[in-house]
Amino acid sequence: MEEFEASESAKKTKTIYISTVFGIAMVLLMIGLLGLILVKANNLSRYVKENIVLNIFMDDAAHETDVLQFQKQLDGNPMVKQTQYVSKELAARNLQKDLGEDFVKFLGYNPLSQSLDVYLKADYANNSGIDKFKAELMKNPLVKEVKYQQSLVDQMNQNLKSIILVILAFAAIFVVLSVALINNTIRLAIYSQRFLIKSMQLVGATKGFIRKPFLLYGIWHGLLGGLIAVLILIGTLYLAYQQIPDLVILRNYTEFGIVFLGVIGIGVIMSAVSTYLAVNKFLRLKIYDLYR
Repeated sequence: MEEFEASESAKKTKTIYISTVFGIAMVLLMIGLLGLILVKANNLSRYVKENIVLNIFMDDAAHETDVLQFQKQLDGNPMVKQTQYVSKELAARNLQKDLGEDFVKFLGYNPLSQSLDVYLKADYANNSGIDKFKAELMKNPLVKEVKYQQSLVDQMNQNLKSIILVILAFAAIFVVLSVALINNTIRLAIYSQRFLIKSMQLVGATKGFIRKPFLLYGIWHGLLGGLIAVLILIGTLYLAYQQIPDLVILRNYTEFGIVFLGVIGIGVIMSAVSTYLAVNKFLRLKIYDLYR
């Protein structure tokens, strides 16, 4: 009879621990998804900003060698991500494709100027940064004109900022809720062991001695929950790339690794802290309070 009761107790404890691990995993999964969304949103913001083009039209009297030398100087500028030289012939071909007719043959000459297409780094792709860069460019005698879509840049930066702020607000709210959920899940698991905790205390075990195995289990459960959440996140990313191949341009393995490590770290820390607090609570309870 005692063996049967011990077996049933062991099964019950095992079931509680398994449900605790999966409960932690599901909460961490949502935290991880929010982390990936933030990473993707940040990468999308950088991608869009770094694809804003500044058209630098060169003076008609400028020689191609001088323009190419000027391009090399721009490539060395810390604000510039990349540049592209557009000759008069290439500009004419591009415009012919857009218009659908040969305007050079109609006019009898090519009225277009050679130019440089400049793409700035994301940190400088805003109106203040572009205006400063434009002012520097106009000091060069080779430069005739610099054009970019100012209203589009301003609207784009405003929209991206609003989107990221909304995501951050949701992330902050969800992290608070996640802490509460994980804490309640672990407290319920420890609650089932309250009589064991009090029995060990009554026979003279120190608080540290009683607390240690529960803390180790808490850390282990947090680690397992984090690993399960990471595996599901990896599977979700794989399916997302299969369904939307264009997401590859936003892929950054370093940032993904930081998110995954963050999920595991949050799981371990939150589980350990919640376990510590829950065990301390039952250590302080009187015997008659255990039945409430």
